[in-house]
Amino acid sequence: VQERKRIINRDVRSSTRTAVKKAMQVLGTGSSEESAEAVKLATSKLDRAASKGIVHRNAAARSKSRLMKRLNSNSD
Repeated sequence: VQERKRIINRDVRSSTRTAVKKAMQVLGTGSSEESAEAVKLATSKLDRAASKGIVHRNAAARSKSRLMKRLNSNSD
């Protein structure tokens, strides 16, 4: 049971990190629509991971804040 949960948690954490990295890449190069969509997906994954206790909620909030800060600075 513990091994199964560990693997599931690892996969969720990995996909969350990947979504955040992709969002950061798109924010650097992509259009505003692509950026907004990537940030929305990353935010969703972070919230889901935080609600399940896989990522601490403050860490998720900090990542979301940084993403939104970069998104808003790009749109100006």
